[in-house]
Amino acid sequence: MKNYLLAMLFMAVAGTFSAQAQVTGRWKTIDDETGQPKSIVEIYEQNGKIYGKVVEILNPDRKNAKCDKCKGADKGKPVLGLIIIKGLTKDGDEWTDGDILDPVKGKTYSCTITLDNKDKLNVRGYMGISLLGRSQTWYRVK
Repeated sequence: MKNYLLAMLFMAVAGTFSAQAQVTGRWKTIDDETGQPKSIVEIYEQNGKIYGKVVEILNPDRKNAKCDKCKGADKGKPVLGLIIIKGLTKDGDEWTDGDILDPVKGKTYSCTITLDNKDKLNVRGYMGISLLGRSQTWYRVK
């Protein structure tokens, strides 16, 4: 009985850690204004940090969009292939201390992401403090 309880506890803990680690993958973003699917962002790990790159634009009218309002190295780059999430690090149940770029507005915000469940990702971009920002829910692409 003791071994059974230990095995169950181990499986529960291992399941929690594996769910936390699975922010990587492809995620469908939703347009805040229209509620329509907007793009597919691939989230990946590099050197212990999390990044996200636009790998597909779902609106045919935006397929060739450029980041015209962006500043610095991203100015004028195609949105397709653009790295929009940069340098998030794990902190408990969330990934934080990085940035997210809004390619439509050309603005960069502080960013925090958390898994709601294995197929829902809460993404928050903010300026200064987390209360001053907006959140989106992204959905895993299978």
